[in-house]
Amino acid sequence: MSAVKKKQPKDKKLEQELIEKVWKEYKKSKSNELKDKIILYYSPLVKYVAGRISASLPSNIEMADLTAYGMFGLIDAVDKFDMSRKIKFQTYAITRVKGAIIDELRAVDWVPRSIRQAGRELEQSYQALQVKLRRAPSDDEIAKHMDVSIEKLFEIYDKLSSSSMMALDELKIFEGSSDGRLPLMDVIEDDRSENPSEAIEHKELQNALKKSIAKLPEREKIIVTLYYYEGLTLKEIGEVLGITESRVSQLRTKATLYLKSTLKNIKLLV
Repeated sequence: MSAVKKKQPKDKKLEQELIEKVWKEYKKSKSNELKDKIILYYSPLVKYVAGRISASLPSNIEMADLTAYGMFGLIDAVDKFDMSRKIKFQTYAITRVKGAIIDELRAVDWVPRSIRQAGRELEQSYQALQVKLRRAPSDDEIAKHMDVSIEKLFEIYDKLSSSSMMALDELKIFEGSSDGRLPLMDVIEDDRSENPSEAIEHKELQNALKKSIAKLPEREKIIVTLYYYEGLTLKEIGEVLGITESRVSQLRTKATLYLKSTLKNIKLLV
């Protein structure tokens, strides 16, 4: 047993050296055979990202479709990855894979119009209350402003959460990506930038986001941290906090509303 444990780090190092060698040869030759090897090696990343996104989507959205969308992102990442930038390919690829999946989901426009309308009304109410109160509004205050019962408000949270409209991955900012936008979640995860000007803007947004998270109520702060930084599922977070998975989902939606509203108020989010 101890022999196996001692062998694992060496095997991992050897594996890393081999993939780096394949990368270098591919960048020189542009061989399709080498490209296929790289895609196959990193394909588990696609399944991982698709699984994370799938957890926030309705059951009628097939995991196989998300994986297929993500593979286009992985292929694009392999084509465009610049080894001289000294960043991990995994970090770069995850951004591309997420983007490809989200772009395809938007293209098919699967979110019902009623949910989109409810989301807009909730966002507007939340932002108006936040400006007026200079703090995050309570559920009771939001419900009163929208003229709905607290039960109806929780129902809206659930619908928005199941549609992923409020997921951090869906928030967009103006950045230097191909379509002029970048998922806000990638601002948390990625420190890369193309030029000094973008680096300053990127850091400004990172700092604003961290400050906003720090101002969340304690339980919502924990949920955001565990879900987006530590990668725990809603069910796992519920077990940690001693609440239901449904309540975790509602609180995550409310926390995202706060972050979205705060960044809009300081003109960092479109």
